[in-house]
Amino acid sequence: MQNSSTHHTGAPETRFDPTLVRTLLGYACHQAFMFALFYMGWNSALAVGGFTFERIDLLITLLAGAVTLIVLRAVALRVRDVLLNRSLMWCYAVLLAIGSSVSLPAEYGLASMVMEGVLVGVPFACMLAAWGRALGARSHGESSRGVLLATAVAAVFTFLLAVVCSQAPLAAAVANLLPFGSAWALVSVEPLLSSERVEENADSQKKPALTIATLLASKQQRAETHRISRKVVGGSVVFGLAGGLMETYASDPGSVATPTFAATLLLLALFCAGSLQVVGVTARRSGSDGEVSRLLVGVYRLALLLMMTGYLFMPVLEPFGVPGDSIVLAGYLGLSAVLVSLFVLMAKLTGMDAALSFSRGFAALYLGEAGGLALGNVLQIASPSGDIPFAVASCAGFATLFAYLFLFTEGDFLALSRIAKQADRFEDACRVMASKFKLSKRESEILPLALRGRTGERMAAELFIAKSTVDTHLRRIYGKCGVHSRQELIDLGERESQALLSGKES
Repeated sequence: MQNSSTHHTGAPETRFDPTLVRTLLGYACHQAFMFALFYMGWNSALAVGGFTFERIDLLITLLAGAVTLIVLRAVALRVRDVLLNRSLMWCYAVLLAIGSSVSLPAEYGLASMVMEGVLVGVPFACMLAAWGRALGARSHGESSRGVLLATAVAAVFTFLLAVVCSQAPLAAAVANLLPFGSAWALVSVEPLLSSERVEENADSQKKPALTIATLLASKQQRAETHRISRKVVGGSVVFGLAGGLMETYASDPGSVATPTFAATLLLLALFCAGSLQVVGVTARRSGSDGEVSRLLVGVYRLALLLMMTGYLFMPVLEPFGVPGDSIVLAGYLGLSAVLVSLFVLMAKLTGMDAALSFSRGFAALYLGEAGGLALGNVLQIASPSGDIPFAVASCAGFATLFAYLFLFTEGDFLALSRIAKQADRFEDACRVMASKFKLSKRESEILPLALRGRTGERMAAELFIAKSTVDTHLRRIYGKCGVHSRQELIDLGERESQALLSGKES
């Protein structure tokens, strides 16, 4: 993956990185717009017969976004590159600004809601996939810290927008301009794979740079990674279901969509600040994917604890003015930030395009949330009394607990961190050997494959070069490293790897 040089054994050199700053500001704009789009505004409802279906606007937007993300996964690489091209980011920003600010006449009913939902959901999903590539291009430590920091900034900004700009039209106008900040950052910093770059790779007959996926030691590790990846997706569906259920909890048709959202934003900012103390300070010292994923276990646990605390507070402390639903929503949004980091890590470990990893993960999350909205409405419609909100919260709490205990557990998180740590150590050993013995760029590409025991024929096939060329490079590697056979080279790699491990432990 790109920027693999950010993994090293010593403390990283602190310096101002304007590209990283633009990335963080742009993603903060993206998050703030999402907060305003999903949770501010009004609870739009659709009357069907004698029943009222709440949050129909959000349901349609989520479905449109999920379908778009599924399509992005299904289309060919060239088509996906066209849809995620830099120049289209400005078009998506314009569509989002129009779709979130223009309301079609109410007499069109469901048709107007569908048009508005599609106009917002489709470009929002495309920009989200583009953000997957932007975050995936950086090291996992940078992207994890960046997501938490950007989410905190977005929470504070949206809170000020809701409180200071007391006039709703002014707050809405400012929120509708946020997609342009997101597009500015994507155009400035994102390494989108354009069609021209695809053609260059085809013309040169060279394979793209080696990824962590090619360095995993065994089929068992690769199978374990894909198994955990599926569990992350399953957990995302159920966590989204819990979030969708809570969307129907405290709001009535025609009223504010999320009455206690200001409290949610403050809690979310505090959650991100606390999480950064763990991931932002400790992980910066090592910069390894394995260490970051291990530390994220604590953030994952904290987000779920926040959600469960909110569920418990609802029936007990809500009569005393404690907004339990705002606590749940803060935990859910914090959990979403953890899932973003997981989507980035899974892309790195599997060698998947990060846009695909984001598309799969967020499609699962949004489909779950849409299902939660539908289920919450069904429960309220079926209720003969006004006591159903607590039943909705109970279902959401059960879904959260089920996902935590049986779908994506802390054990899965720790297993993923061990795989990432092994890949880190191997990558570091290869990089140290390449620098220590002054290997060329091509020799540095062949070295990890040789250390993994690849045959000359397989290395030639993977690198799109002749076997005789591989043999020539191998002889040069042997000479520079002072060994005489493949086994001696592997033994040298093991010694370098153990030396790195000993240095880190000391």
